[in-house]
Amino acid sequence: MPVAPRPVGRRERNKQEKFDRIVAAATELFAEHGVDEVTTQQIADKADIGTGTLFLYAKTKGELLLLVQNAKYVEALEQGRADAETVPSVLDAVMAIVRPIVECNRTQIDNGRTYLREMVFGDPEEPRHGAALAIVAQAEEAIAAALRRDERVTEGDAATRAHIVSAVMFLSTAASVNIGLSVEEILQDIRRQVDVLLPR
Repeated sequence: MPVAPRPVGRRERNKQEKFDRIVAAATELFAEHGVDEVTTQQIADKADIGTGTLFLYAKTKGELLLLVQNAKYVEALEQGRADAETVPSVLDAVMAIVRPIVECNRTQIDNGRTYLREMVFGDPEEPRHGAALAIVAQAEEAIAAALRRDERVTEGDAATRAHIVSAVMFLSTAASVNIGLSVEEILQDIRRQVDVLLPR
């Protein structure tokens, strides 16, 4: 006979409710004002908690941004994977994976650029940074799978090329010189670079 799951205690429920309020507050404030214009005090006030409590959940504003953006990036990656399934061309399949990630990153440009910086330069041992890096690894795996549709691309070559595509995507979306570019212009730039990587 299966054991019934233990009910969640009041303390755990309170922690989860606070966490949910923090995420909702940070999501709304970052979307409205951008990460650079929001203070941790504003997030704490909106979540109706003290700043000390806020720092129990995230030590920095960068970690809060990772918390918010990681969920969005997972959704973008899932959309890209689904879109790639229906595309026969290798290049188009790779770009189907890349497109929603770039769109996600460009929804609020400063947030996207800060997220990428936090992801790359943050402490990989910190759980939210680790989760961001895991999303990158999953994106590279999806890109490698699309590249392996071409039988001339070996497993190792696909992984290396996927890593290069990831770097191209990062640089194209994060570079200061590209701040004024539209999503379509960035995608065209990425597409040109990815096309060079494909076997002839």
